[in-house]
Amino acid sequence: MTGHVGSAILGARNLTGCEHRLALDFAPREELAAAVSAEETAEAQRRIEAAQAHRREVLATIHERRLAESAGGGPDVRWIDDGPHRERVAATREAMDAGVGWILAATLPTDSDRGRRGHAEVLIRDGDGYLPVIIVNHRVTTRISEPRDDETATLQTSPLGSWRPEPDATRSLRGQRRDVMRLAQIAAMLDDLGALSTDRRAAVGGLVGLDADCTVVIPLGDVVDDYDATLARRRAIADGEIATAPRRVSECRSCHWWPQCEKQLVAARDVSLVVGGNQGQVLREAGILTIDALAGHRGPQPADWAGAVPFDDAVVSAKCWVGDIPLVRRSERPRVARADIEVDVDMESFGERGAYLWGTLLTDTTEPSRPVRYRPFVTWEPLPTDDEGRSFAEFWAWLMTERSAAHAAGKTFAAYCYSQHAENRWLRGSADRFGHVPGVPSRRTVDAFIASKEWVDIFEAVGATFICPRGKGLKRIAPVAGFAWRDDEAGGEASMEWYAAAVGLDGTPRDESQRARLLEYNEDDVRATKVLREWIAGDAVLELPLAADLLGR
Repeated sequence: MTGHVGSAILGARNLTGCEHRLALDFAPREELAAAVSAEETAEAQRRIEAAQAHRREVLATIHERRLAESAGGGPDVRWIDDGPHRERVAATREAMDAGVGWILAATLPTDSDRGRRGHAEVLIRDGDGYLPVIIVNHRVTTRISEPRDDETATLQTSPLGSWRPEPDATRSLRGQRRDVMRLAQIAAMLDDLGALSTDRRAAVGGLVGLDADCTVVIPLGDVVDDYDATLARRRAIADGEIATAPRRVSECRSCHWWPQCEKQLVAARDVSLVVGGNQGQVLREAGILTIDALAGHRGPQPADWAGAVPFDDAVVSAKCWVGDIPLVRRSERPRVARADIEVDVDMESFGERGAYLWGTLLTDTTEPSRPVRYRPFVTWEPLPTDDEGRSFAEFWAWLMTERSAAHAAGKTFAAYCYSQHAENRWLRGSADRFGHVPGVPSRRTVDAFIASKEWVDIFEAVGATFICPRGKGLKRIAPVAGFAWRDDEAGGEASMEWYAAAVGLDGTPRDESQRARLLEYNEDDVRATKVLREWIAGDAVLELPLAADLLGR
């Protein structure tokens, strides 16, 4: 990238993620493809709006608690009004100069010299200065089922709306680098203003997550050097002093620049389309830059090759791209766990707010006359809601009843999902959050079921059975088995929009017709899992080529 004018001003979001995205975001418009829009994707915009709504709700709670706590002694809290940036900065500085205890929706002056800007949801007076607190729309801690003794707890938390940090043995941190970098940026800016509560290497910040049940204390001293180096490099990229190039990474799925980058990568037949992350970097360092070069590789694997994807799998994937082959068998006869009573399960969640739908499809392979029936367990109360616990309890009771009936009849039982990471997270999370709701199982009971052979992940079976050159997602694999979704727009991103409309989330106009659309989408997902499993166990799968044949072995 060339032709940048002036020095970039970076917000905290610019400090993490794809470097090429940063370069494109700050490039002059005339350097970019005319057809590419710099607007956020619908999914990204939804996340932004949801985060803003969450922050407003938490700030209102903090404001109310501070007013109640300071009743009679004069308020120690000031909420900075919306308005132009300059006015918000001035109001924040005035509150800081006045020594206000809690400043909400604080905005710091833009630091043009160091090229950064920042704001904090809360600034808390601590000694002669302030410490920053940010509010995020994802969970930042995980409940520990068997808490450690306080003496061994390293995490500190404080009740929401106060600042009394104490060791917390009931939680573990679910840290994300972007949150720490944002706190580090605010702390550095406060330090430059002479308003940080302590030296940067002793500073701490606060983090309030989706549950908003506490403020997590985040030590910032250990990231000072990392932050300074990151800011310097990212500024150089944004200023066009360091060149970047597109590479396929996980962030591409939600990036508004992906259409442009994808065209470039496909035209170049870039190897990152097949192998990403550190493995892609190893290939580039070995001079293997294209899919064709990887497909034609005949020597040993690169010396530094490491990671989850075996080198032979990468070569086969490249050959599949060249030959337009959707899947390749790893073995002569693929295998997948089967049972007399088979229940396909698919969960639908809305971001970090909760799981509103558990869809099921029961198949009795011993009685072909028994109808294969889709049964959803759902709440249409906007998340988060305790009614989520009610729907989960009903789902669990039904599942365990069918399991017990199978055992009593001397039949084998298996429940299937596609990528258990998501389902397991909400199985455990529901047990943790709704233990007070009648019928909700204990965490121990849920963990025992997850660990049993009766909980089967078809996603893992696909990975063990096939090499999948274009990904292992259900939408990628099930069509190879002959399945098609009824809704052409079906997908995770679209379902978020449907759900927001279905329940009238955060003031969204309610459209209850979207509920039927969500149920149809969920039903198709469980039916896709069933079709895929039965296809793997059948003879049609044998039409796929073998990996050994493609490798010439």
